[in-house]
Amino acid sequence: MTTSPPAPHVLVRDHTLYSCVMGSRAFGLATEDSDTDVRGVYLAPTPLFWRFTKPPAHVEGPAPEQFSWELERFCDLALRANPNILECLHSPLPLHTDPRGEELLTLRTAFLSRRVHATFVGYAASQRRKIDADVRRYGAPRWKHAMHLLRLLSSCLDLLRTGELTVDVGDAREPLLAVKRGEVPWPAVEKRLAALVEDAAAALSTSPLPEIPDHARVEDFLIRTRRGSALAYEESS
Repeated sequence: MTTSPPAPHVLVRDHTLYSCVMGSRAFGLATEDSDTDVRGVYLAPTPLFWRFTKPPAHVEGPAPEQFSWELERFCDLALRANPNILECLHSPLPLHTDPRGEELLTLRTAFLSRRVHATFVGYAASQRRKIDADVRRYGAPRWKHAMHLLRLLSSCLDLLRTGELTVDVGDAREPLLAVKRGEVPWPAVEKRLAALVEDAAAALSTSPLPEIPDHARVEDFLIRTRRGSALAYEESS
């Protein structure tokens, strides 16, 4: 049975296996004007990969502030220790989880490794360059960006020390929001950023995290999920 491929938004609507709230609401940093950022993972039906034109690796929408990844792309980024993807897996605000999504969440530890140091600190360094450019141009950073940079590096340090990724900032909410409001002088923020980078480097060698993620365990899940999708297609044909 041959059918036209579904529209990208239909893939998200009909084939999402996991979705959650991310951004400031998941971080515990939301204020009255905060958006609700939704992130998700969808499983493109296996027969779509038999075509010359493959299904999209990600989809924006259909709702505002919504973004989803196809399962294989999501797993690949997670194995590479992409900060945004790993935080999505650990969101305290899940919206939808089907049985395959539940199994994906059981794999959270399989994605974690000491590679998080390079990716988290590397991403922070790229954001720091943008902040420094703002300081040179305007005399001050964009304070919201400075706040999130502190949050990211603090999260990295805690992950390296404990082996667990905690998304909600907890008791650090008010100090971080003070930075966002511009109530903390930039030199003091700079000092905190430098200390976090130094502490993260020191924590790397004694981290309980493994050197590399568990590729085999993740790949087994992906293959079984793809195979299940193909069997479902055959049974419906």
